Amino acid sequence: MTSHRTVVLDRRTTISSPRRSADSVAATPTEVRKRDGRIVPFDLTRIVAAVQRCFTATGITDATVRAHRIAIIVADQLAAAPAVPSDGQNGAPPAPPDVESVQDIVEATLMAQGYRDAAKAYILFRQERTRARELDTRLMRTFGEITDLSAADSDGQRENANIDADTAMGAMLKYGSEGAKHFNLLRVLDPTHARAHTDGDIHIHDLDFLTLTTTCCQIDLRKLFANGGFSTGHGVLRTPRSIASYAALACIAIQSNQNDQHGGQSIPDFDRAMADGVRLTYARAYTDNLIRALTGRCAAESQDRSRWESVVAAVQERWQAEGVRPQWEPTVVQSAITREALAREVPELSVPDIDAVVTFAHAEARRDTERATYQAMEALIHNLNTMNSRAGAQTPFSSINYGTDTSPEARLVVQQLLLATESGLGNGETPIFPIQIFRVQRGVNLDEDDPNHDLFRLACRVSAQRLFPNFSFQDAPFNAEGYDPNRPETEIAYMGCRTRVLGNIHDPKQAVVNGRGNLSFTSVDLPRLALRADGDVDTFFALLDEMTDLVIAQLLERFEIQRHKRVRNFPFLMGQGVWLGSDGLSPDDEIGEILKHGTLSLGFIGLAETLTVLTGHHHGQDPAAQELGLRIVRHLRDRMDAAAVEHQLNFSLLATPAEGLSGRFVRLDRARFGTIPGVTDKAYYTNGFHVPVGYTLPAATKISVEAPYHALTNAGHITYVEVDGDPTRNPAAFERIVRHMADSGIGYGSINHPVDRDPICGYTGVIDDTCPGCGRQDADQVPFERIRRITGYLVGTLDRFNDAKRAEVEDRVKHGIPDAAQS
Repeated sequence: MTSHRTVVLDRRTTISSPRRSADSVAATPTEVRKRDGRIVPFDLTRIVAAVQRCFTATGITDATVRAHRIAIIVADQLAAAPAVPSDGQNGAPPAPPDVESVQDIVEATLMAQGYRDAAKAYILFRQERTRARELDTRLMRTFGEITDLSAADSDGQRENANIDADTAMGAMLKYGSEGAKHFNLLRVLDPTHARAHTDGDIHIHDLDFLTLTTTCCQIDLRKLFANGGFSTGHGVLRTPRSIASYAALACIAIQSNQNDQHGGQSIPDFDRAMADGVRLTYARAYTDNLIRALTGRCAAESQDRSRWESVVAAVQERWQAEGVRPQWEPTVVQSAITREALAREVPELSVPDIDAVVTFAHAEARRDTERATYQAMEALIHNLNTMNSRAGAQTPFSSINYGTDTSPEARLVVQQLLLATESGLGNGETPIFPIQIFRVQRGVNLDEDDPNHDLFRLACRVSAQRLFPNFSFQDAPFNAEGYDPNRPETEIAYMGCRTRVLGNIHDPKQAVVNGRGNLSFTSVDLPRLALRADGDVDTFFALLDEMTDLVIAQLLERFEIQRHKRVRNFPFLMGQGVWLGSDGLSPDDEIGEILKHGTLSLGFIGLAETLTVLTGHHHGQDPAAQELGLRIVRHLRDRMDAAAVEHQLNFSLLATPAEGLSGRFVRLDRARFGTIPGVTDKAYYTNGFHVPVGYTLPAATKISVEAPYHALTNAGHITYVEVDGDPTRNPAAFERIVRHMADSGIGYGSINHPVDRDPICGYTGVIDDTCPGCGRQDADQVPFERIRRITGYLVGTLDRFNDAKRAEVEDRVKHGIPDAAQS
């Protein structure tokens, strides 16, 4: 007769199971050793609960009963296991089993009993618990690093060069950021996506904001100002009435919108948006100077100023009746009305006197307006480099696009903005914000006979000294295809970070830049896929498709979270109608439908290293590698286009701006695959589709190699070249580079060069070891400031860069400048 024993699972449940022997019963553990070494009571109900979850997850019925049976078998297995003396000596009390050993037996038992799917679920459950423990430990270590180390000693605190983590608010932002990442990995993300991010197969950008907001937006200032002003939550700001107010409110709009999003803010048509402010300023200055002129001309009459104010008011009534207002370039009608009104209101003035009054008023008004515009642009630059957002921890990441409005007022804005940029900040420092992007277009500014050609040349001069503006190219085929000259909102506009938004599969009639932006993006570690494929191209593409499927699913999962947000979650972005289609929504309305105007982007990094694994060369070295590189990126673009059609969402492909990512991926891959020459032997992966920064080739060749990738990366791209010496001494060569970009089909480009500054004497330019301004040495007193561009868009001093980007800057070689024959 078979003997039985009773196993107590909890206070309510007992199950009988066959007893193997009296000895085995005696060996049944009563304690278990935790991973941290603590000894705790052995609790069989924990095994029942874990197995029951796995059964339920795999669709097994009567999961509770089956889980109890598995737990009994595990208990018997443990009872039958040989006792291990706690001190390794016979006769000593047996040591309790460790948790890992118990879980190994559970896993083996499920497999032995035929529950293979449940066993896989249990394996995943174990992995997730392990990941949770590791992340918890990592979070505490990260918090400790933020608390105990300065940003100079902590690479993680320099992940974003636009945040000063040494300050209280900067540190608090890092605490919140790391805690949110931890929560989202453990509680929000699909475990498969979380594991892919943690392991480094992918990188979910701005993971800390996963459940909160979207990335970025192109702010339509004209719309914002035209609606009677806007509110920032503490009252309504009236529609501005001068260029000074226009510039000030532009800063406030950027600041307010950045508080609603985790990315940057851009103004797509800064020149056009500011032009109305110039017009209003000129009109006010013109009437003020009419009064001045009348007062001066009639001083002998001792006339009271109030009379001239009444005269000018009468002139204004005539303008209003005829539907005209003072113009920067006065029309015949305006001049005639002004002269007729003055002749009627001030009969004592002769015709020559009237002509002199009108001429004086116009000349002085232009002079006053020019001065006011410069001051407004100077204030804008100072504000955007000093004002804070996000609890005071960050300067607003701002971008402005300009260059194609040919009206006199818009031209004045651009001219004075460039001159203010050239002058620098208060002590001559190079302004980092706003990221300025000069839009190049044939027939508008590129060629000598174009109306804005003088502004193009000025832009090149300023960029040669201050690194900005960058240059975008309206005539690139992929930028020109949706352009309608009668709809300025179809002109291309880039975010400073390279983000591009134009096509709109959700609503093709709204294929515009205004009021739209990126929702989220996730990057793939391309070199890892090539390493996993062991250099086999077919295997690489199979792995690439698997990873693309995963990223699409992850972006859709994130969009599912975003679309259930409500207008009240974005008081400025949605509440003030900045985002396209948000005007008619109420505070409690969900925003899912209008978010479909935004983009969901897959990014990639390290194409050069990927090609090195697959072919032995990168695309700057070998045409065959270039062909494969284009095939890879074209395949990704095709996958994004197919996803866009399938989901009717704007899936797009991004050449990732990898400020902090390039170092993370390579660290993980080096640990996994070792140090591989040309692949994992640096501190960073090459940015997007760029030719490696340490590879020497002429500027024209680099541009030509990278240009075809711009057409494929519809979510954003940039090409930049490094030049040596002081480019202000060779402006013609600088212009040739920009022209070659335009001719090659580049969408967005910039030119990097040294910008150094001596903080003692204020000299700005190229400084080697000795300051040309005062002759002091770099080692004397305060070191020279070395301003450099991080990834083609964000500039700053080297101390704000993380270790990977510092290493990249040090590795950069200079590219030869094309001669006139290549232009």
